[in-house]
Amino acid sequence: MSKISINIATGSLQQAEIVVGIDLGTTNSLIAVIHPESKQAVALKEHDSSSLVPSVIYFDELNNAIVGDNAKQFLEKTPERTIFSSKRLMGKSYNDIKENEFFFSYKVIDDDTDRLVKVQVGDKFYSPVELSSYILKELKARAEHILKTSVNKVVITVPAYFNDAQRQATRDAGKLAGLDVLRIINEPTAASLAYGIGINQTEEKTIAVYDLGGGTFDVSILTISNGIFEVLSTHGNTYLGGDDFDKVIVDYWSKEFNFSKDELQQNKQLMQGLRIKAEEAKKHLSHNAEYRTNFNGDILTINKDKFEQLIQPFVNKTLDSCKQALKDSNITINEIDEVVMVGGSTRVPLVTNAVSNFFNKKVNNTLNPDEVVALGAAIQADILAGNNKEILLLDITPLSLGIETMGGLMDVLMPRNSKIPSKAARQYTTSKDGQINMRISVYQGERDLVKDNRKLAEFNLTNIPAMPAGLPKVEVSFLIDADGILKVKAKELRSGVEQTIDVKPQYGLTDDEVEKMLMDSITHAKDDIAIRALTEARTEGEQLLETTEKFIGKNAAQLSQDEMLATAQAMQTLQLALTMNDKNLIQTKIEELNEISRPYAERIMDNAVSSAMKGKVI
Repeated sequence: MSKISINIATGSLQQAEIVVGIDLGTTNSLIAVIHPESKQAVALKEHDSSSLVPSVIYFDELNNAIVGDNAKQFLEKTPERTIFSSKRLMGKSYNDIKENEFFFSYKVIDDDTDRLVKVQVGDKFYSPVELSSYILKELKARAEHILKTSVNKVVITVPAYFNDAQRQATRDAGKLAGLDVLRIINEPTAASLAYGIGINQTEEKTIAVYDLGGGTFDVSILTISNGIFEVLSTHGNTYLGGDDFDKVIVDYWSKEFNFSKDELQQNKQLMQGLRIKAEEAKKHLSHNAEYRTNFNGDILTINKDKFEQLIQPFVNKTLDSCKQALKDSNITINEIDEVVMVGGSTRVPLVTNAVSNFFNKKVNNTLNPDEVVALGAAIQADILAGNNKEILLLDITPLSLGIETMGGLMDVLMPRNSKIPSKAARQYTTSKDGQINMRISVYQGERDLVKDNRKLAEFNLTNIPAMPAGLPKVEVSFLIDADGILKVKAKELRSGVEQTIDVKPQYGLTDDEVEKMLMDSITHAKDDIAIRALTEARTEGEQLLETTEKFIGKNAAQLSQDEMLATAQAMQTLQLALTMNDKNLIQTKIEELNEISRPYAERIMDNAVSSAMKGKVI
């Protein structure tokens, strides 16, 4: 593959076309652009309104989505139909988030597996990708209204610690919103650009970016040299942020007024009302000594000293992450040239002072911490549009590369616009007991079904030791070298069996063909994601039927007649649902079968453990 210049890789952008930067945040999202006259990055807003769009989605009884400020009012009124903090669900399974399920007032499906999590609103099921796409659609509509032109090409930011699944989910959300995502960039890189760090080609700096948002925290150590940004290390917590500051205030008030955890869990309106007042208190205490309000006839109060005492453990955790990030990057505090502050929660004076003391220097917080990431994304967008020639961008892959998985789906290992050289890996397993061969089919393209993409190569990984389905661990890795040659390797990790093949991913594609494949992916995004969701639901349903059948075969004696009849009926209705083209119906029937089988499965497992432990001294 010959090296591809950026303009071809991003679809031959016209000079006049606007490319925007988006910060898709946990609490708020916003969109920024380079002002045509001042050439400065600006966050888009209408007149005196805020640039921030709350990352909140309300679904009415007809499942119409309302996003942003208009949705916030429903957090208290209709908490079960109002989604917030969906970024915390991106690329996550239920097992990843179950300890924090209490935080969500809407229904997160408990299927007790490692599959990606789903949210249920009424009889509809939504993936975090779909939820994020509603926020992105709102941002797109806002930008088009303000700029009076269509907006299709974007750069979206993600936390530096986001894994491949989370980055791909963000990309898919953009596609579903009708956007061509030119690049996913790290939030700390965007923040650095916004502060003007690294824009001068001769500048060499080592910086720390401390990013404390609504739901997540991360600190990144970056070196910037000759216009190239390199993240040396990142550390943080995907479940630490301003939401937790709110939560400790809620806990404090709950103790004061004897609200039990059960009461708060059952009364979602009370919980949301307290959470909203707590958020108000947090913001008020950044500039005042005390907060006082009337809530359902009670006077809620908290002073600044008490608030700081409550949040100190969280601030300490962020400093522990700073220590770890420095250690991982082999950089000392004295070598850090600048500390950049990002995220609305850095407005809390305790946070700013603690970070300043830790790094022994005044922090850089002169830009609006809510806007800084979006401003940086706009600068990166301007570079990709070909308007800013000062910053070097490395060669990139023009189209996504991935392999075929169950149901003929494309699983992307290397998204388009990945830098060259680059590598990525993911683990897979077998779907049938005793399976000894696995076919690896490599595809290039942006569509969700492999039949709509271009096949590059195929090979068989043979002699996998016969094991039960799900036990083998096959790691498929992609490596693109500096010449653009793709090397695909499949290795069964337990036995060491492996197979390698070299591929030329460009495969004779012309610039027009690349352009067409990109445009097709946007045009068919809604249909593609609907087909993917249906295929995944069918696969999940078929696997559940198979697992349930095996389980009952082994444990029939321990089930009551009623349990057997209810299970058989639920299996039958699920089997019927699988023949229909209705993802929500299939998910409903999966949920019904899970609800029936969960109690007796847990009982049988408990009995097995008790029996195994009998007579043993612990």
